[in-house]
Amino acid sequence: MPRPRAYLDHNATTPLHPAAREAMCAAFDLRGNASSVHAEGRAARLMIEEARAELAAFVNAPAGNVVFTSGGTEALNLALTPHMQAGGAKAGLFDVLLAGAGEHAAVLAGHRFPAATVELIDLTRDGLFDLEALDRALLRHTGRRVMLALQAANNETGVIQPVAAAAERVHAIGGALVCDAVQAVGKIDCDIARLGADAMVVSAHKFGGPQGVGGLCFASKASHIEEALVRGGGQERGLRAGTENAAGIVGMAAAIRAARTRREQEAAALANWRDRLEADIARAVPGAVFFGAGCARLPNTSCFAVPGIEAQVLLMCLDMEGVAVSSGSACSSGKVKRSHVLAAMGVEPDLARGAIRVSLGWDSRVEDCVMFIRALETAVGVIKARRSKAADGMRRAS
Repeated sequence: MPRPRAYLDHNATTPLHPAAREAMCAAFDLRGNASSVHAEGRAARLMIEEARAELAAFVNAPAGNVVFTSGGTEALNLALTPHMQAGGAKAGLFDVLLAGAGEHAAVLAGHRFPAATVELIDLTRDGLFDLEALDRALLRHTGRRVMLALQAANNETGVIQPVAAAAERVHAIGGALVCDAVQAVGKIDCDIARLGADAMVVSAHKFGGPQGVGGLCFASKASHIEEALVRGGGQERGLRAGTENAAGIVGMAAAIRAARTRREQEAAALANWRDRLEADIARAVPGAVFFGAGCARLPNTSCFAVPGIEAQVLLMCLDMEGVAVSSGSACSSGKVKRSHVLAAMGVEPDLARGAIRVSLGWDSRVEDCVMFIRALETAVGVIKARRSKAADGMRRAS
């Protein structure tokens, strides 16, 4: 019998919710292309439009303002362009893209602005987007059209960002704000109007939906993007050509319904588990450092480091003990890299290299947390024992 494992990496991807799986299986049986006019095509179109309305209601955007994409990365690549026309912003091309220094790589590397027109805004030592630094940047760019990219919550530390306050500042000068809500949707309230975002990005697999589907939601019907990222048949308001992933879209809608019914209760439970887990980590590994713990955070996320132990070594030991966690953002190469988020927070490089992210989700159990603490104690003990033995060997040899 295989050993039980504890999956505590929900911020990388959340396991598919049973409701999403059931909805997708039913959708696979439909034969029509949603762009076809026959009965089968109309059935597929109805299914997609019902899902569109579901996502729109979830973020409080008009249903016609939702564009389905292959996920958050594509949606951000689509939205972050000088050619976006935001409903409340001045007309014309955007001149400048401002972005938080802790944004996801899909923002930092995925925008369509010329490199010389992009400026990163500092984070505070707690991991918050620095509003005073934003004020200084906006003053420097007086008279220019500014777009700000800001995540609702950081994917590594879980720190909830001051989106509404930033949006107020940007709108005061006629600019626009694109909110990366990928990590926040399904965990905290992400009302696009309350946040003041002109556009919001979501990804299904972060809240129990399937991988490979997401959306870009506009606050205003007047918002549009002049240059599509994927050109072809004109689907999705002409912004995302190609036959829609009907089964994935339906699975996302089912995951939304499940998340809506459980969000508040689940958030309270996960926050309690997270806090208890951090207390247990502090007892098991004296000296552990927690990042962003002084700020409001996603209820499921904890990021910490054990001084003197690199994340790559600790991750391998935890994996061997049956526990899946990560060192931060999931990387396509699978390599452990120093966190740019922690660097932007001013965390010392040696400590940042040891950062571990634990993220809970809808299928997490108390037993998973217990297993993690046991595995952490074992892993840290093994690593320290190996180092002590190596040091003794070097002393004898000298």
